[in-house]
Amino acid sequence: MYLPPQFDPQNPRLAHQLMRQHPFASLVSVDDNGLPFITHLPLHLDVSGADVHRAVLLGHCARGNTHWKYLAARPQAVVSFMGPHAYMSPKVYPDLARVPTWNYVAVHCTVQAEVLDGHAAKDALLKQLIADHEPAYAQQWRSLPEDYTEKMLNGIVAFSLKIISLQCKVKVNQHRPEVHARMLEIYDAGSPDENALGQWMRQLGLGTQAQ
Repeated sequence: MYLPPQFDPQNPRLAHQLMRQHPFASLVSVDDNGLPFITHLPLHLDVSGADVHRAVLLGHCARGNTHWKYLAARPQAVVSFMGPHAYMSPKVYPDLARVPTWNYVAVHCTVQAEVLDGHAAKDALLKQLIADHEPAYAQQWRSLPEDYTEKMLNGIVAFSLKIISLQCKVKVNQHRPEVHARMLEIYDAGSPDENALGQWMRQLGLGTQAQ
């Protein structure tokens, strides 16, 4: 993605934070006709090693979704995570010769895919996703009849996506310190997305000294 240096925090931990807070991602591959093929799906981020740059995303799609076949044939793909985003009025500037903009936080990952077949791998993946989104459901999943869970597992294909490279873009007008305090006022009084952008600003230390 287009990533001016002022919007690049150069901190993989911030990228991981966004990926965990907004796990519903867009997985982009190339289909057999050479066109982008996109699946929207939740992904689990696994950063189990000491090196924060070596992370893996885990996910699955329906067996009827041909995306897993594209991953098997052409394992390199892109994953996009979109965090909070909101319009920003030019009224935050002290002068009138300004234009509106749209602020946002996003992460793009280039990944190497590996299709994971077999019930054990798929069951382990589902348990990760359950733990992420509804831990209380784990007991219900374990108590379901075996023929039902086997049918459900047969209906999906799991995969791991090893992150090869990662870009994190935090666009909250870092290069315009004269507007940070006013931006925080607007974001704090705004929508949930605007509130979240305000929290990102504070995390980066923007505007807090002026308050």
